[in-house]
Amino acid sequence: MSRPAAKAPVRLAREERVGHILSAARDVFCKKGYEQTAVSEIAARCGVVEGTVFKYFPTKRELLLKVLEHWYEEMFGDYARDLAEVAGTRERLRLLVWRHLRSIRDYPLLCRLMFREVRSEHDYHGSDLHGLNRRYTQLLVDTLDDGVQAGEIRHDIALPLLRDMVYGSIEHYTWNYICGRGALDIDATAGQITALLWDGISSRGADVQLQRETRRLVQIASRLEKALPKVQRAKS
Repeated sequence: MSRPAAKAPVRLAREERVGHILSAARDVFCKKGYEQTAVSEIAARCGVVEGTVFKYFPTKRELLLKVLEHWYEEMFGDYARDLAEVAGTRERLRLLVWRHLRSIRDYPLLCRLMFREVRSEHDYHGSDLHGLNRRYTQLLVDTLDDGVQAGEIRHDIALPLLRDMVYGSIEHYTWNYICGRGALDIDATAGQITALLWDGISSRGADVQLQRETRRLVQIASRLEKALPKVQRAKS
């Protein structure tokens, strides 16, 4: 009696194989960090030998960068569509702040990899990942520039500086959460950050400040006018 033929191992398409490796690498990198991650463990999770991983990603470092690139591409998702559906620069600003906070809340370990183990290294600047990050933060710059053109934001604001203030302050504020300490209320935080920013950059905010200063100067002038006769009598 003949034996049934053994089933040949299923060969995955290149794209599917790469997807499996990236998914496994993401899990292991997040769990152990870059230095403690072994490519052999990533390979074992995918059911392949270590050499197969290196076939697609020549180094562990390149694999990490590709994991983060894939994450950035996921984050872009429906950003453009969501922004187009929101009216007004203030609300669009809040949406961008909220979405960034949500990414941190949902993926703190990926954020920690990005901030601690990638961004400060020599191979980051000019990389594809760097380009994706610039594209990501440019969404905020474009939104602010639209606000300037619409007369909603003061024209004397340095938009690149404001961009760095927004993302830098969010990173600093959320660092404890990223490191596993405490919780993060993204709704309240997004509202507070937006309010603080808007009071400083909006054209209305500048007008209100000008009106406040004008009233203060009028009050000072009024007090001086009332005091002037007394000063004149004291001199005579």
